[in-house]
Amino acid sequence: VSFSGRCLLSAYMTGRNANRGECAQPCRWKYALMEEKRPDQFFPVFEDDGGTYILNARDMCMIDHLDKLIDAGVSSFKIEGRAKSAYYVATVTNAYREALNCAKEKKPLPEWVREEVFNVSHRDYCTGFYFGKYDASQIYENSGYLRSCDFVGVIDGYENGKVLLTQRNYFTLYDDLEVLMPGSAPVKFKPDAMYNSDNEEIRTANRATERLTALCERSYPKGAIIRRITEKK
Repeated sequence: VSFSGRCLLSAYMTGRNANRGECAQPCRWKYALMEEKRPDQFFPVFEDDGGTYILNARDMCMIDHLDKLIDAGVSSFKIEGRAKSAYYVATVTNAYREALNCAKEKKPLPEWVREEVFNVSHRDYCTGFYFGKYDASQIYENSGYLRSCDFVGVIDGYENGKVLLTQRNYFTLYDDLEVLMPGSAPVKFKPDAMYNSDNEEIRTANRATERLTALCERSYPKGAIIRRITEKK
C-alpha cells in the first residue's frame, strides 16, 4: 500500500489522494518504533546516519515496453508531472512521444530515446507490477536522485546568426552543452562566442535569468531547452 502509483498512505494519513496529484509524500517522512507496552516511548529506526529508507520506492519506467501495453489495450499513458520541472516534463514527454510513434509503427526504439529518461532527475528504475512483483522493489540504501544533466537555459529566438537565450542555471562555453527540441534527438550546442545583456563577450553565464546572445550558424526553435551534461553514462 506504500508503493509508488498504488499508495494509500497519503489519503489515509492526510486526506490527500496520492493517485490524484495530491501526495503528501509520507514515504519520505521519518518514522519511529513504539512498543505496545511502552506508550510514548519512541525508538529510532534508521539505516545509516542519513536516515531510514524503508518506504523508499524505485521510479517506474516502461519506455521499453510500450508495444506490450498497446497490445494489452492501453489507450492513454500518464507521465508524472506533479512537482516536476519544465525540463523534466519536456524531456520525458519528448522521449515517450517518440517511443509511442515507434511502437505504433513497429519500429525499433532509437537509443537516444531510451537515454533521455536517464537525463532527468530520477531514482533507480523498475517496471512496477507489470511483469510480477520481482521488479517492484524498494531502495533501502539511500533516498537520493540520479541526474546526469542540468537545465541551463531556454532559447528565445534566432536572428542573423545569433541565438537569443535566457540563462536558467550556471554554465560556461567550455561545458558539454546540448539543445533539446520537440520530436528530435538532442544536438550539440557549441557557440562561437557569447555576449551578456550589456553586449560584453563572456565565457561564463552566472547571472540568474540574464538574456544572452550566442553566435551560432544553426538556428533553433523558440522554447528549445539548453542543458549541460554533468556525467557521461
